[in-house]
Amino acid sequence: MSATHSTALMNVMLRASEKAARSLLRDFNEVEHLQVSAKGPGDFVSAADRRAEEIIFGELKKARPDYSFLMEESGAVEGTDPEYRWLIDPLDGTTNFLHGLPHWAISIALEHKGEIIAGLIHDPVKDEIFHAEKGTGAFMRRRRLRVSGRQDLMLATIATGAPRRSVESRTQFMREYSAIISVAPGLRRFGAAALDLAYVAAGRYEGFWERNLKPWDIAAGLLIVKEAGGFVSDLDSTTANPVETGNILAANDRLFDSMSKILKAA
Repeated sequence: MSATHSTALMNVMLRASEKAARSLLRDFNEVEHLQVSAKGPGDFVSAADRRAEEIIFGELKKARPDYSFLMEESGAVEGTDPEYRWLIDPLDGTTNFLHGLPHWAISIALEHKGEIIAGLIHDPVKDEIFHAEKGTGAFMRRRRLRVSGRQDLMLATIATGAPRRSVESRTQFMREYSAIISVAPGLRRFGAAALDLAYVAAGRYEGFWERNLKPWDIAAGLLIVKEAGGFVSDLDSTTANPVETGNILAANDRLFDSMSKILKAA
C-alpha cells in the first residue's frame, strides 16, 4: 500500500497484513478448486487461517516485541508490556472464504490501556485497505473516509449478521430484524463484520448491528467508524464497551439515535 496515509505504526500493521494477504490469496485460489470435492475445503481453510495468523503474529512481534496479543486462533499471548495489546482476526468472513465468495478480510487493531488506538481492515481480493489511528481520521488508502449523510431510514442501507448459537439469540435477532426492515428495507448480510464496519465508515452503509461478536471482529472497525465521524456503542448500554460485550451498533451521526431506539424497543 504505497499510496497510503502512513505512520510508523501503520506501516508495521500494513506490512503484516500485506504479507498475510499474499498467503491468503494463494489459498483462496486453491479453495475455489477444493469447493467441488466431496470432503469440502474446511480443513484446508482452517490451515489457511492459521498460516495467516502466524505471519501476522511474527511480523508484529518482530516490530513490537513487548506487546501482548489476542488472536482468533491462538488466543491470548502475554507480552512484557501490559499496556499494549494487538487484537487480530487473520480471516474475517471464513464461511465466505470457505465457499469461494470473494468477501473476507484481515483485521488488526492495537489497544492501549483498554482503548483502541489504531485499526486496519484489509480486503485482499478487492485490494482495499481501511485504516485509522485515534485522532487522525479514517482512510481508505490516501482517501479520507466519511460516513454517509443520509438521514432517511427508508433510503438507508443497513448491514447485520445472523447468530448461529442459541434459540434465544436467534429469536432476539428476528425481533430486531423485523423492527429494522419495517422502516429500512435496504438490509444486507454479507458475512464479514469487519468489512461491514469499514463500509459504514466509507458511507457505503448507513448502519450496522450485530450481537455475539468477538473482540477481534470489532476492534479495528470500531475505531475506523468513529474516526470517519460515525457513532458506535453497545446495543444495550451506552456505557458498555462493544469490544468487551460483543454487541455493537455503528451508524452515521444522523441515523444512530433512530436505529438505537428501534433496536432497544424490539
